[in-house]
Amino acid sequence: MKKVLLNENELPKRWYNALPDLPELLPAPLNPETKQPVKPEQLEQIFSRECVNQEMSDKRFIDIPEELLEAYAMWRPTPLVRAENFEKAIGARAKIFYKNESVSPPGSHKPNTALAQAYYNKREGIKKLVTETGAGQWGSALSFAGAQFGMEVKVYMVKVSYEQKPYRKFLMEAWGGKCYPSPTDMTQIGRKIREEFPGTSGSLGIAISEAVEDAATHSDTKYAIGSVANHALLHQTIIGLETEKQLNKEDVKPTILIGCVGGGSNFGGFMLPFLPRKLNGENIRFIAVEPKACPTFTKGKYRYDYGDTGKVTPLFKMFTLGSSFVPPAIHAGGLRYHGDSPILSLLLKHNMIEAQSYYQKEVFKAGILFARTEGILPAPETNHAIKAVVEEAKKATEEDIIVFNFSGHGHFDLAAYDAYFNGEMRDYEYPEEEIERAIKNLPEI
Repeated sequence: MKKVLLNENELPKRWYNALPDLPELLPAPLNPETKQPVKPEQLEQIFSRECVNQEMSDKRFIDIPEELLEAYAMWRPTPLVRAENFEKAIGARAKIFYKNESVSPPGSHKPNTALAQAYYNKREGIKKLVTETGAGQWGSALSFAGAQFGMEVKVYMVKVSYEQKPYRKFLMEAWGGKCYPSPTDMTQIGRKIREEFPGTSGSLGIAISEAVEDAATHSDTKYAIGSVANHALLHQTIIGLETEKQLNKEDVKPTILIGCVGGGSNFGGFMLPFLPRKLNGENIRFIAVEPKACPTFTKGKYRYDYGDTGKVTPLFKMFTLGSSFVPPAIHAGGLRYHGDSPILSLLLKHNMIEAQSYYQKEVFKAGILFARTEGILPAPETNHAIKAVVEEAKKATEEDIIVFNFSGHGHFDLAAYDAYFNGEMRDYEYPEEEIERAIKNLPEI
C-alpha cells in the first residue's frame, strides 16, 4: 500500500448535510430576547442568506458552486497519509492514517468554510466580513478568503493569543485582514468587559460578542463564523468525503476516527460523512478530544446557552460550560470555547461519539514525537488528536484502522513549543467549583 493515498479526481462536488440523518430533530436556536425559535430573516441580519438556508436545510447533499471548487483546487484534495514511522515509534499494531489539512495556504482546515462564506457574501453584494479568532487560524483563513474574493476582513483575536502568536496577525495583514486584540474599545461589549475585568486575557465568547455587534451595526458588513454553526460543519465535510474516497480506493475500512474539538468544525467535517455507516450498524468509533482546561464535552451540561459572553447571539442547545466561562490561557487557543456544535452535542447525547480530555504538556509530548517521526510540526490543537491516537493505539488490535484529522501545522506556534522545551508550560484542569458557578448562570428554558 502506498504511503500517500491521493487522487486528483477525488475533489467532492457536494457537501454532506448531517441534519436529515441525526437520531432526533436538532433543537432550534432561540431568540435571546423572546426565547422563541429564531426565524431565518433574523439570522440574515448577520449571516449571508445562503448560509442561513444551509443552516436549516433538509437536503442530504448540497452542491458546491463551480467557482468555489476552483478556489478549493488551489490545495485540495489534501493527502491521506499512512503514518508508518509514527506507528513504529509507539509500537502500534493498528494501522494509523492522517488527513493532512495543514497543506492549505493558511496551514489548517479553516479555509474550507472561510472560502464558502466569503463567496456567498460576495455574491449577495456584501463588502466587509467581520469575525473572531482564537489561535488565529480562523482569522488567517478568513483573511485569505477575503483576498480571493476581494472583500475587507476585520478580525477580533482573543487577547492572549494575539500576544502569544504575533505571526498570525502578520499573516492576516499579508492577506489584507485587520486584526485587533479582544476585548477592544471599538465595541460596546468590549468596553464593558474591559471596565469590569481590567487585564482580562479575553475569550472566544467575548470576541464573538464584539464581532456580532460589529456586523449588526454596519449595513455593509456580515459576520463569518469559523465553527459551531451547522453551515460551518457542512462546508468542512469536504474533509471526510475526500477521506472516505481515498480509503475506499484502497479497500480500507476505518474503525476509529479522531479529531480535536473546540467548536467542532474540523472533527465534525472529518467524521460526519462516516455517520451513515455507524447508523447502518458498522463498527466505527468517533472520538472528540479537548483540553482538560476547557472540558466542554467531558464536564459541560447539555443545555440551551448563548454562543457569546455578551449574550447577543441566539441560544443553542449544546454541551456548554456557560457563556461566562473564561478558560485559562493555554496554548491551544482554538480549543478555548465554552460550547460545542449543536450537531455534535446531540450525537454525544446519544452516545454516537465519544469525548476525551488531556493536559497540555502530555499533548505537546505526543505532538513532538509525531514531528520527529513524520516530519510535520503539529498545531497545539492538533496535538490533542495525536495524544488520543497514541492512547487508542495502545488498546487497538491488528484489525483496527485509526484515522485522525491533522487539522493544522504549528509553524506559527513556536512560542508554545519554546515554553514546553524550557519547562515554562503549565498544566491546567479547570476547577469543578468554577465550572459549577458558570453553569448556574445558564438561562432557564
